Amino acid sequence: MTLKLFEVGGADDAFRPSPYCWRTRMALAHKGLAFEPVPWRAVEKDRIARSGGGIVPVLVDGDFWLNESWDIAVHLETAYPDRPSLFDGDGDRAKARFLDAWITGTVHGLIFRAVVRDQVPLLAEKDQAYYRERTLRKFGLSLDDIGADPDTAVEELDRVLAPLQSVLDEVPYLGGSRPTYGDYIVFGAFQWARVASRRKLYADDSPVARWFARLLAAFDGFAAAQPGRDHWE
Repeated sequence: MTLKLFEVGGADDAFRPSPYCWRTRMALAHKGLAFEPVPWRAVEKDRIARSGGGIVPVLVDGDFWLNESWDIAVHLETAYPDRPSLFDGDGDRAKARFLDAWITGTVHGLIFRAVVRDQVPLLAEKDQAYYRERTLRKFGLSLDDIGADPDTAVEELDRVLAPLQSVLDEVPYLGGSRPTYGDYIVFGAFQWARVASRRKLYADDSPVARWFARLLAAFDGFAAAQPGRDHWE
């Protein structure tokens, strides 16, 4: 049975910017599981209603419809125990939960400020209007206001990433000698920036840059095959 993955698409169906969807994509590649990618737009809630939510990624695995990246990872670990494990024991799973909270609560906001003005023109027209209205309602600010000072956002991000840089200067992956799901949580954030923007978030010779390059090349270049920002113009 073919797995299906509903994930954010753009004006071009092949555009895949979502950091959460990249977590799931990398988890599927780690497990060696083939899947059918299904581009989805934020206004198409009815297409994923069976998942019980209105966000992606949504993984369809037989009768299972799962709509949270963490829940999808846990499902893959449980449903496919004969495939490479996403977690190296309970301690690694707890670390991944911490990384999930840190990346989502701290890092994503700074990356959003840094890349949003580059990303919005690449979204489907109906999603551009949706996100502009939702952002104004939720934050009381326009997308242009939020993305007005990307350089300051990158400076703040550099400070926030200092502990990550330090760790990755000592080990090749957050999972140690091999990547585990915590790596993919963090990777999704930087893949989002790579796909949606030309803005540099870290130095080319930094530990994070070297770690990111290793994950881009992993699984026969699975993530590297997604074109970067230059492709979409």
